[in-house]
Amino acid sequence: MKNYDYIIGIDPDRIQSGVAILEPKNRRFCSVESLRFPIAIERVLGVKSKCETSKRITGVERTFIVVVEAGWLVKKSNFHDAQGRRAEKIAKDVGANHETGRKIIEMCEHFGVNVVEQAPLIKCWRGSDRKITAEELKAITGWDKRTNQDERDAALMAWYYSDLPIRLSV
Repeated sequence: MKNYDYIIGIDPDRIQSGVAILEPKNRRFCSVESLRFPIAIERVLGVKSKCETSKRITGVERTFIVVVEAGWLVKKSNFHDAQGRRAEKIAKDVGANHETGRKIIEMCEHFGVNVVEQAPLIKCWRGSDRKITAEELKAITGWDKRTNQDERDAALMAWYYSDLPIRLSV
């Protein structure tokens, strides 16, 4: 297991990104939510501040990392069958999502936050387009609150990066 007190998984989206904050040592999520860009950055800076405050008060250094799903690392990043205007809109949205991810990384670097680009994880789940379902996420992580696809992807990204086991009992 990677030795961080917090791992923040982010699935970037042009409107609201999935953001999941994991405490890997306790195997639990502090939060899994959808946030607009500025609020997502504020959430990251809040964890940074919490870690810095902990060190100042207790002398114990707390660490964290941000893991951003980097779809642009995949050669072909648009696997849709659409054509015409619909295909153009999808391509435009994919590009906007990629740019949001790049800007999140840029902001993290600007504020001195440890951040990594993570290629999208393999889609091997039971959901549509082989995406992870809420039931599968619950079976792996125990998170049982309502989630959308971006939130589940962010949670899975943080869990995967932590090297915690991914076992299914669904």
